[in-house]
Amino acid sequence: MFTGIVEELGAVKKIAHKAGLTLLEISAQEALIDTKIGDSIAVNGVCLSVVAIGNNSVSFEVMATTSSNTNLGLLRIGQAVNLERSLKLGDRVSGHFVSGHIDCLGLVRRKGLRNGSIEFEISVPLVFVRYCLPKGSISLDGISLTIANVSANMIKVCIIPHTLKNTTLNLKGPSDKLNIEFDILAKKNPS
Repeated sequence: MFTGIVEELGAVKKIAHKAGLTLLEISAQEALIDTKIGDSIAVNGVCLSVVAIGNNSVSFEVMATTSSNTNLGLLRIGQAVNLERSLKLGDRVSGHFVSGHIDCLGLVRRKGLRNGSIEFEISVPLVFVRYCLPKGSISLDGISLTIANVSANMIKVCIIPHTLKNTTLNLKGPSDKLNIEFDILAKKNPS
């Protein structure tokens, strides 16, 4: 389990394909603290198991299904990613409960300034709109956010400057794909 509060931005150092898997090596510092092989780390919101720890880097094996159903399959060398270590019992939950199991990809349709924050308009596959509730929680690329508005198959989220500066959303714009995980409670009781 995660909270959707990004601990640090990492950068893709290596991508290697072998026997149906992709080996993904990512630079990290904060995410390495107390991390051991087998631990879970969310990479752009995707729960992955640590398979190797190097000098200021961490590596994961990503299955082909995960690569094709998330934006991890679109990553390139040098690209920034959001990193969050899994929760420990007793940790503060500052965001919302996030499992790291991506429901779908959303497409950024618009990004613009609105009332001192950056507003993103994101299209969501119609089958998932029932999980989108105004003022409800959503995880975009592993970032716990609040849905500001829902209209047809579009959601709007507003990003404060701090979140924009400390996550990959600063680098995202129209036509970019975001990993979406809907709130666990919304999935249990869809409207």
